[in-house]
Amino acid sequence: MRLVRFLYGDPSGVVRGKQVHAARLPEALTSGLGLTRAQNALNVLDDLVPVDGMEPVGEIRIVPDRATFTRLPWLDGVASMLCDQVGHDGLDWGGCPRGFLRRAVDALAAAGLRVEAAFENEFYLAEDTPDGPRPWGDGPVYSSAGLDRAAVVVNDIVDALDAQGIQVEQAINEYGPGQQEISITRADALAAADRQLQLRDTVRGVVETRHGLLASFAPKPYADHVGSGCHLHFSLWDGDRNAMTPDGDPFGLSATARAFLAGVLDHLPALVALTCPSYLSYARLQPSAWAASTVSWGFDNREAALRIASPFRGREDVSPNAELKTCDASSNPHLALGGLVLAGLDGLTRELTLPEPAAHDPAHLDAEAARRCGIRPLPTDQATALDALAADPVLMAGLGDLLGRCVLATRRAEYARCTQMGDEAVRRVTFAVL
Repeated sequence: MRLVRFLYGDPSGVVRGKQVHAARLPEALTSGLGLTRAQNALNVLDDLVPVDGMEPVGEIRIVPDRATFTRLPWLDGVASMLCDQVGHDGLDWGGCPRGFLRRAVDALAAAGLRVEAAFENEFYLAEDTPDGPRPWGDGPVYSSAGLDRAAVVVNDIVDALDAQGIQVEQAINEYGPGQQEISITRADALAAADRQLQLRDTVRGVVETRHGLLASFAPKPYADHVGSGCHLHFSLWDGDRNAMTPDGDPFGLSATARAFLAGVLDHLPALVALTCPSYLSYARLQPSAWAASTVSWGFDNREAALRIASPFRGREDVSPNAELKTCDASSNPHLALGGLVLAGLDGLTRELTLPEPAAHDPAHLDAEAARRCGIRPLPTDQATALDALAADPVLMAGLGDLLGRCVLATRRAEYARCTQMGDEAVRRVTFAVL
């Protein structure tokens, strides 16, 4: 081992970091590595955005969490760890997404609950051509032919994840040409968000270095093909007991789950600014596209923003979970999951109630059915979602002053730049970034 990467997910959703020589590792484990405050004020286009408190003056430290150490299987002699961002006093400086998730988890723990979660990623494989990225490994959706054509790459990805202790549950070919999906096992909230960063890094690393191809998690990399989601599965736990269902009814919802889910729905127009945060996210959130465009919920309803998944036979005691479909991999997973936890906790605190579940595509319900199901539209663009976030006192208080202002400023700058560039130019620029 010659180099160790100190990685972190920045507020724009990009995996960034520095690397240190192995000979310096013992001291760096304690002191961390220096990082300018301004590094967190970069948006997804690498524009440095003016944010008060994040100027290129002053320094923080990125300090690794030793529990996240892993060798990178696609490189020789390189390892990585995920980091917290702290001030010189060793405390969260106010701009750390990982610290934000920790605070949300601690607040939920004070209510006697914890969240287990897993991110279900869709992404495109492509080859670089003079005309832009062209989908690679295409085949009919969920077909053996499609699995075969991408197997040489997907098998390497699965092996690399296994080598890092990240257990794959499913690896399938999706609806878009060259589109793949990988699901991994659930974990406590912080580990789940950490694994999401590691999975994205692993897929990109294996695909590029081993196969000379491109991998993109962008929510809408092709105008004419389906978008890519990063569905967020989550369950509530009271100690070692899954608290999602009432005793004896694995297909029902407990009062605790109902209040938590009602809170998620109540805050969803603002929450999507964290879970679907990029300019291209809103090209994916369209009616009847299995991505959800409304505040809605239902049992196994893949057009609803919140799908209550059926339990698995033989695992009814542990498998009940909800799936937030309005989430994509342009998000920072610590911000996305932390926001969801705070929204649900607010539902518990206020004892909110769920409306009727949507039994059909919300876009096709008549006005009376939509009213009973509490259907309302989600933001249709990044700017509207950011305005909803800015007006949400629960999420903004949870983010804190500095991180909250940073998210709003960097994403609003992204929106302004992207509207000038146009959708096709944005797709080209962000394909390899996200």
